[in-house]
Amino acid sequence: MSLKNLLQSMRSPAISNYVTQSSRFHTSAVCNEIRKLARLRVVDNSDIGKRAMAEGKPPKCIHVYNKQMVAKVGDKVLVAIKGQKKKAILVGCKQKQQPKIPKFDSNNVVLIDDNGTPLGTRIHVPIPTILRTILKEKTQAKGADYTKLLGIASRFV
Repeated sequence: MSLKNLLQSMRSPAISNYVTQSSRFHTSAVCNEIRKLARLRVVDNSDIGKRAMAEGKPPKCIHVYNKQMVAKVGDKVLVAIKGQKKKAILVGCKQKQQPKIPKFDSNNVVLIDDNGTPLGTRIHVPIPTILRTILKEKTQAKGADYTKLLGIASRFV
């Protein structure tokens, strides 16, 4: 005898109603990482970023530049914004973070060129302090200069 039939045989309307309603929904694990097709928020004052956010069409992640294909704070991603492909650095995530990395309300990115210079001249939100060490390591390893991104940031958390 199945659990559903057993509970309905008890003739408790609250329990049988719960069983029939809960059997209609499918549950799966929550995906909290930045992966492909995740919506992002541009937090610098670049022209293309301001226009996309004002129109209500935020950029989407179309590629993550690491082997795991899951982006964390400080990783470089490729975004589709206003029909163009631009590179960006992830400066804030909604997901549960490691110690010393703050959790944000939205997934924040700063748009950059191919050589690592930011497209905007100012970052509007505070960025994590740990991003300094993460980007300095990547600057030495990859050859791109991410120190300019740290220079235009006005506030650190």
